[in-house]
Order: sequence, then C-alpha cells, then structure tokens
Amino acid sequence: MSKNNDEIFKNVISHAKEYGFVFQSSEIYDGLSAVYDYGQLGAELKNNIKTYWWKAMVQMHENIVGIDSAIFMHPKVWKASGHVDGFNDPMIDNKDSKKRYRADQLLEDKIARYEKDGKQDKADQLQADMDTALKSENLSELRDLIINHEIACPVSGTRNWTEVRQFNLMFSTQFGAMAEGSEEVYLRPETAQGIFVNFLNVQKSGRMKIPFGIAQIGKAFRNEVIARQFIMRMREFEQMEMQFFVRPGEDKKWFEYWKTARLKWHQALGTSAEKYRFHDHTKLAHYANAATDIEFEFPFGFKEVEGIHSRTDFDLSQHQEFSGKKMQYFDNDLNEEGKPYGNYVPYVIETSIGLDRMFLLTMINAFEEQDISTEDKKDSRTLLRLHPALAPVKAAIFPLTKKDGLPEKAREIMNLLKLEHNVTYEEKDAIGKRYRRQDAIGTPFCITVDHQSLEDNTVTIRHRDSMEQERVPADQLERIIAERVSWKNLLS
Repeated sequence: MSKNNDEIFKNVISHAKEYGFVFQSSEIYDGLSAVYDYGQLGAELKNNIKTYWWKAMVQMHENIVGIDSAIFMHPKVWKASGHVDGFNDPMIDNKDSKKRYRADQLLEDKIARYEKDGKQDKADQLQADMDTALKSENLSELRDLIINHEIACPVSGTRNWTEVRQFNLMFSTQFGAMAEGSEEVYLRPETAQGIFVNFLNVQKSGRMKIPFGIAQIGKAFRNEVIARQFIMRMREFEQMEMQFFVRPGEDKKWFEYWKTARLKWHQALGTSAEKYRFHDHTKLAHYANAATDIEFEFPFGFKEVEGIHSRTDFDLSQHQEFSGKKMQYFDNDLNEEGKPYGNYVPYVIETSIGLDRMFLLTMINAFEEQDISTEDKKDSRTLLRLHPALAPVKAAIFPLTKKDGLPEKAREIMNLLKLEHNVTYEEKDAIGKRYRRQDAIGTPFCITVDHQSLEDNTVTIRHRDSMEQERVPADQLERIIAERVSWKNLLS
C-alpha cells in the first residue's frame, strides 16, 4: 500500500469517528476486536444504503419480495447447508508471538509480494500449489508451503509455526432455560438459509411464479480470527441478499443478467467505472456452477463488495433431504410452452452484498480533502461528496444571527422541511464554519435565513459540491430539495 493510500484510509477512519459515523464497540472498555458501532450519522447513512438496495430489489421488481427471517434457526439447518462440517478456515499459530493466522491469507500475502517484486512465475506456482492444497483440504501441505516459502510471522519475525488446523467460524450458544437438556444453536453465519427454508411459505402465500426472488437484509455472525481493515471484515456484520429462483437450464442466463444489473446499481451512485471490476472464481464452492465477485478498488487494493453466485439446486435439495419436506415447484407454464407439466427443485442465483463494506466504499469514494485557496487567502475543506439521496442530513438551516426574529423564521422553515427530510438547525459560529461542518458530513444544502428573508420570504441556498449560492423563495425549498434527493435519481 502506498503511503498516500495508507494516509487516505487512516483519514477516512478518523473522520468516521470524529463526525459520528463509526465508533469502536465498547470503546470505554478498550473496545472489542472487530466489532463496531454506527454513530448518529453512520446509522442514517447505513439506513439510506439499505433503502436504496431494498427499493432497487423489491420495489422495482414485480417478482421479488422481501422477508425478515430470525437469527436463530433449527440446528439441522446448518447441518443441511454444510456449515457444521465445512465452514472452516485453515489456521496456523506462531509459537513465539502466540498470534493466530489464516494459512491461506499468509500465502496470499506472499503471492502479492512475489508479484510486486516481479517474480510472476513464483507467484503463479505458489497460487497453483495453494489452490491444490485447499481443494484437497491437505493441511500439512499448506504448512509445508508456508515453511518452504520462508513466510515469517509479521509480529515476531520468526518461522516457528504450529500445525495447520481447521477452525469453525460459527458462534454457538445454548437454547433453552437450563444449560442441561438445552440445545446447541448457532448465530447465523449468513442470511441466505432463512430465505431457503421459507421458499415454500413465500411461494405459496405470495402465489409467486418462477422466476421470482426473495430479498432480505439482516445481521450475520462469523468468528473471524483475522479481522482487519476497519469494518471490512467483522465478527458481527450485515448482509443484503437476494435469492432468485429459476428453472433448471435457465441459470446461466439469469446469472449474466444479475451480474449486469448489480454493477449498474453500484455505478448509479456516480462511482468511477474504473474503480469496479468483475473477478470470476476459478475455484468454485461445491454447490456452485458459476461465481463472480464485484470488486472495488479500496486504498488497500481491489476487494470484494458483492458476490453473484449460481448455486444450482444444492440448497433446496439439501433442505428437502434433511427435513423430509418436498421443496419443489409445480410449473404450470411449461404446459403452455408445449412441455409436460413439471415438478422440479428450482435453481438459485444469489446476489449477496456486505452492507458494512458498501458503507466503507461509500465513505472512501465520497471523502475529499479540497484546497480552495484564493489569491488572497489559503483555505481548504474536508468534503463528503455523497449522493444526495444517501446523505445522512439533507439540509442544514442557519439563521444569520441569533436575534431579530431570524431563529424563529429558520425554525419555521425547518419544521416544514422535516416532515419529509432529515434536516438540522445550527446557529453557533460564523456561517463559514457552519458550512465547513456540513461539508464534512455530506449535507447537500445549507439554507441561510437573513434579514431580507423577513422582508420578502427569500433565503440563500448554498450547494455543497460547487459552493455556489443562490437566492430562492422559501416556499420553493421543498421542491428544490425533493428533486435533488429523490430516489428517482438513482432508481431510474
């Protein structure tokens, strides 16, 4: 990571804390590793990202509905999904530092160093050897690769490694009043299974016809041993997932459709197209026949923000087998197409986006340190160039002074605007300082009420990005703001 990128990332993290976007969880007790709280502005921005996703998925598609399934599920769900037996990371400990690492991540870091040093042949060979070892779950081979490529512990600098062991990432707890006789249940490691077990409930109650989708936003929990890069990889996180049920044989077509549709959703926010790329998986999960990641260029490199997976009929078939309940769809439409009536287990295309990663992407993309010096004066500002629809606060209302009836007039305007929008009122400090504070949290409009406002009911509206000011009638404010912050601007 270049020093410049490193600095940008550090500045975004400190900005997030200073202005009430993200705090370390339990900070007064020295924090809890890889767990974060969203502050007053962070919660607003997060909710706006959720709303954008939900509207784009559910409101804009007649054949997609949303649910909210429980975090606790029957333990057999996770047996059927493969998480009990297969949701593991290969871990290795350094005996001197007592630090634990994911073996594959140590090897990936080494591959990246080889590439940086121009040793592409070595990088390719190590990648191939690692893929083979991971595929066959050969843990001793993973350790041999770490030893043979002289990978040292980043903390102790030594190569005194333990054996590689599998570490299950699911949190478990006791379900029931008494520990004896209670059942072990898991905190869900993903939200998708809540959709699969409700497939028939939704299909029948909603009279849904294939193809159709079920969307959900919810918390998931993974006992990540290696949690790093701020809110990129957390132990408690939020997912926005949609499972799209299709006819067998039509999965490839829908996989391509959702790849294109999801990238458009990201780019509608105004992000530069060069910042995004597709990364197709060469090593597929056992249930998938195609998988791709939408990656964004963070200051620390391209990382996944969303996955699109063609999951075949694996999930529904597994739940059919473990529950003994038929997870099939009776397709009337096949007869109209000259094919016999069909009872089949649908195939699934999944789109899964990490909300916390999307939040970080949004902050990094919007963060700007701007030099606005003139010939007479050196000046700068920190700006969050958020899309107006996502901005936590849509408008700030300022009385020019704290007297002469200006606060009362400003409050009158605020009370009107807050019926539709999240707005704020501020009268402390000079106008310039107030502008800077609102720029730093991404507020698209600042409205100043002055003495002229009392005479002709006009106000000054100042635009965040251009810093231009215009005089407008106060009774036009609702329309001006509504037009700019409308979800239409993103969804159309």
